[in-house]
Amino acid sequence: MTIKHQLSVLTRAMAGVALCATVVSAPVAASEKVRWQVPLAFPSHLVGLTTPVKHLSESLSAVSGGDVKLRYYEPGELVPPFEIMDAVSSGKYPAGYTWVGYDQGTIPALPLYSGAPFNMEPPAYLAWYYEGDGKALLEEIYAERNIHPMLCSIIGPEGAGWFKKQITSLDDFEGLRIRFAGIGGKVLENLGASVTMVPGAEIFQALERNTIDATEFSQPAIDKMLGLDQIVKNYIMPGWHQTLTTSHLLVNQDVWQKLQPQTRALIEMGCESATLKGFAQSEWAQPTALRDYEKEGVTAQVLPEPVLRELEKVTNKVMDDMAAEDEMFKRVLTSQRDFMKHHSIWHGKGYLPRDFYQYD
Repeated sequence: MTIKHQLSVLTRAMAGVALCATVVSAPVAASEKVRWQVPLAFPSHLVGLTTPVKHLSESLSAVSGGDVKLRYYEPGELVPPFEIMDAVSSGKYPAGYTWVGYDQGTIPALPLYSGAPFNMEPPAYLAWYYEGDGKALLEEIYAERNIHPMLCSIIGPEGAGWFKKQITSLDDFEGLRIRFAGIGGKVLENLGASVTMVPGAEIFQALERNTIDATEFSQPAIDKMLGLDQIVKNYIMPGWHQTLTTSHLLVNQDVWQKLQPQTRALIEMGCESATLKGFAQSEWAQPTALRDYEKEGVTAQVLPEPVLRELEKVTNKVMDDMAAEDEMFKRVLTSQRDFMKHHSIWHGKGYLPRDFYQYD
């Protein structure tokens, strides 16, 4: 090989390396412009619950070189939180970021996705959702509403609520005026409580004015943002009624189908990234909040196991009754229960018992 030929080969090789470096380092530019207005169900600062939407919007803009931009709006700026699904379904807005449990009156199966009593913890839920039936069933549920749903946040268990009196037996729920969401609210109704669904922004005033005797909302760090500890000092744990909480990005199906495949893949990956980010943010924030509560005189009462076992029995009856009335609820519940039974050998044998991971 002549010197000239060798230099020619070297030049081409160097050009190829430079091209590869450019491809790797350049933004993954979308070939189409996406400009979506996205209403939120909760304020955007709630750690783990809605903060992932900020990560989502910033990441999509960065990785697409500004081609994909999601502008989110605080609750009520575009539509009330309870109307997000209908606004997306009709095409009034291309997408919305919400807690799907708000629509349980229309779609009974949705609380099984937003957070159900005595259900899976986040790692198992993610396995069921991504590797099992979860994602496909949710897409089937929303297809009738002209919506493409994407899991876009997951956090761990909530607190079981703020009560003016401690809970020592199921009888203590009798006659209680309480704000409670999801299937857990139906369980407490079966125990004689008067359950209402007060929007998050109104809970503080409802407690302060004695309109309600007790409430649940979310995790310790989020409840602290609402100032619930300023009124009630008795905090009940664990969150038997929601072993996890999710948020979803709902996209109008017509809008979704018009996107190019690479843009859809980009948004799907963005939501997967946001789910991981939100879970990390949430797990980081909760122990600090609980320790702050201790300093401020808040009593974090752990429900006795016999009370939890009784709540589980009532919960199973409530969910069996719901399954008998709605076929899709039954399909989702059966899928979740089957996976939990299958997963239990790993859940029970693979992880250290809780008391190996003790604080102070």
